[in-house]
Amino acid sequence: MKPIWIVDDDQSIRFVLEKALLRENLPTRSFTSAPEVLKALNEPNDADGPQILVSDIRMPGGSGLDLLEKVKERFPTLPVIIMTAFSDLDSAVAAFQGGAFEYLPKPFDLTKAVELIRRAVDESQREEVSEERLSAAPEMLGQAPAMQDVFRAIGRLSQSQVTVLITGESGTGKELVARALHKHSPRADGPFVAINTAAIPEDLLESELFGHERGAFTGAQTMRRGRFEQADGGTLFLDEIGDMPFDLQTRLLRVLSDGHFYRVGGHSAVRANVRVIAATHQNLEQRVKEGVFREDLFHRLNVIRLRLPALRERREDVPMLTRFFLQQSAKQLGVEPKRIAESALKLLGNFDFPGNVRQLENLCHWLTVMAPAQVIEVKDLPPEVLNAVGKAEVAGAATPMRAPEPVVTMSEPAVSAPVVVAPSASPPAMPVAAQVPAAVVPEGSTATWEAGLQAEAMALLETGRTDVWDVLTRRFETRLIQTALANTRGRRIEAAHKLGIGRNTITRKIQELGME
Repeated sequence: MKPIWIVDDDQSIRFVLEKALLRENLPTRSFTSAPEVLKALNEPNDADGPQILVSDIRMPGGSGLDLLEKVKERFPTLPVIIMTAFSDLDSAVAAFQGGAFEYLPKPFDLTKAVELIRRAVDESQREEVSEERLSAAPEMLGQAPAMQDVFRAIGRLSQSQVTVLITGESGTGKELVARALHKHSPRADGPFVAINTAAIPEDLLESELFGHERGAFTGAQTMRRGRFEQADGGTLFLDEIGDMPFDLQTRLLRVLSDGHFYRVGGHSAVRANVRVIAATHQNLEQRVKEGVFREDLFHRLNVIRLRLPALRERREDVPMLTRFFLQQSAKQLGVEPKRIAESALKLLGNFDFPGNVRQLENLCHWLTVMAPAQVIEVKDLPPEVLNAVGKAEVAGAATPMRAPEPVVTMSEPAVSAPVVVAPSASPPAMPVAAQVPAAVVPEGSTATWEAGLQAEAMALLETGRTDVWDVLTRRFETRLIQTALANTRGRRIEAAHKLGIGRNTITRKIQELGME
């Protein structure tokens, strides 16, 4: 493990931390000023930098905040702990805007300081493992058995040009799988053309697919090649095939049968050498029974079927996907990637994600923008996640999950390899009593504590006491402030802000209530 760098002009602080960390078998390296640290970072043998950095704010030669900014430019994921006196708390809070992992108020409890540093080391090592996995990650991510089945299916189909039907709920990554099938096929050098048949008006879809001749209809000023011609020699991905108009299904069937078609308004047959991959979130068998999807076209498309699993069926992939999407969002927005606490990851793992991987990706983008600190805590998660998990806890039991369908199937009984791919959405949510913050109050539960308050007040009033207001107010304020401080991990200014009171008010209340 790389050493923990300690930066402080106070020799006693450096000495105490060095000895305490040495007892924990954590290597250290100490510096007296920010320029020394910057010089060390430029040394060839220190190219990898520290495991974590613990720095004072006020030092000769440069402040810890300036050092934080410069270090973060070079090591964006490096946890930095800022040491500060009480009078510097405003600066410490500001340090979070620059990406500080946490602050350590002086004078500090040595045991708590070591515990905080150990937590930062663990976070750093998790991020290193995550980055190694992501740097070597292919276009698709997943360690769950269902995704491994999908990867194996793609591998088995890599030398094939057979038609594939991809099924799965919306947001499971069907186009991603289609692109992977193309990338690892003999047609990889050819074009990959995708079209969402549900997103194009019915009167324009035929022209989009097969092209049109000049003058074929009003506005057709020139001849236009359709998607089939554009995909010649490559792969055509027909997304949401279940929504294709019935009349166009007949033309598509003919193309799949002999490879020939006519442009709209044309009289000469056009041939295109295209591999077709189709996808749908609908039950095509049911659509056939309803008479809105041709049975012969269904059998033509359903040569090999790949089913993508819902995200709730591969919950073990949620941490990896979350970290990946947080890094992607940060890269898109040009900001430092945020880290996510284990408690928040566990909570996400118990959420059903009706929108599957796409919903998780959007959630990570939201967190990158909206989470106030550099480390995402449970309280930072959006309300729909907190409320859903809170209700699941009240329910007391998870809805039993249906057995997953085979991932890969064939219309002919020749192959029986089951394959599962990507995320879907739905019921099972596990109880997470220890993970749901006190602020998340399930519907209908407000009456519980209010009724308890009423009963307590009545009991005190019946004793004939005349200080009931003061007694209950004192207990209420104490519990409220304790909860706020627990939520902010002891940060008084942040707790006051969340309670809607001033910093002087919370300090005075803590003293009056004997909470010091």
